[in-house]
Amino acid sequence: MKKRFVSIMMCTAMLVMFFFMVTAAYAGPPGMGEERAAHPRIVKAIDALEDAIAYMKEAPHNFGGHKAEAIEACHKAIRQLNQALKYREREDRK
Repeated sequence: MKKRFVSIMMCTAMLVMFFFMVTAAYAGPPGMGEERAAHPRIVKAIDALEDAIAYMKEAPHNFGGHKAEAIEACHKAIRQLNQALKYREREDRK
């Protein structure tokens, strides 16, 4: 049960990251410096991943040995989402 939860959480984080990277690549250019406002779903995904990290860190168990890897996967997804926002901002400046 715990392994399944962690596996689902990791898959969800990766799918969210992929979805928002694709969405950011096809989105029209909003005003510069407004990326977070222009892409509220990415911001919500980052917030959800940060919440998941906090939850897992506070959990008294290690989810069958998957806790550290799941936390790292969430951190990686957050980095990718932030890079997607930065990319969009650079493209808008052109």
